Amino acid sequence: MATRVLVVDDDPTVSNVVSAYLTKAGYDARVVPDGVKAVEVWQQWKPSVVVLDVMLPGLSGLEVLRRLRSADDGAAVIMLSARGEEEDRLVGLEVGADDYVVKPFSPRELVLRVQALLRREERLAGLDLTPTKLHAGPVVIDTAARTATLDGAELSLTHREFDLLAFLVAHAGKAYTKVELLRRVWGWDFGDSSTVIVHVRRLREKIEADPSDPKLVLTVPRTGYLFAGDAMAGAGR
Repeated sequence: MATRVLVVDDDPTVSNVVSAYLTKAGYDARVVPDGVKAVEVWQQWKPSVVVLDVMLPGLSGLEVLRRLRSADDGAAVIMLSARGEEEDRLVGLEVGADDYVVKPFSPRELVLRVQALLRREERLAGLDLTPTKLHAGPVVIDTAARTATLDGAELSLTHREFDLLAFLVAHAGKAYTKVELLRRVWGWDFGDSSTVIVHVRRLREKIEADPSDPKLVLTVPRTGYLFAGDAMAGAGR
């Protein structure tokens, strides 16, 4: 069965072109024109990827995303917007988007971004088959159960936050640039590095005693980020 991709945009020119390119690439693409319908179809149809415009009638794309993320929906989301300012991108990423594309854009590039997101999800699903526990400092991660604890207390992490934390813990003590993290964690050969910045900030808010003075996820000047401490790994039972 073809992978489902939901396209939410009230501009028929954009939605029809994007849908046509996705269909040609082998995806099962469905188009909806407003935010209210998007919530309904998203919940019922269960797409793997959603291409979601920010400005929509009924409900904004950001509100649609907030509702589905609050329901713990893990579909990969690419936000579309005619506004390219960094603050607009950060808002979308804060709400839970995985990628952000500014209009006008190349439909071919959008298809490549969809493919990159799906490759990432397939790779992460494969990782779940190996029951491994990772330890670094006060953090323990069970990659099979996809759970993480801090000093024995379970952390409430989104899918993307978990992936980033698991990678950093598995490579504790080693610094990675934002570009490397996009490639190694997100599976992207291209993308907006703001994605990494936002997710690091959200992680710190959940695992640091003082997010403004982090002790676990550290910034390495002119390099990137690292998880402090030495990693230990063991097979789970």
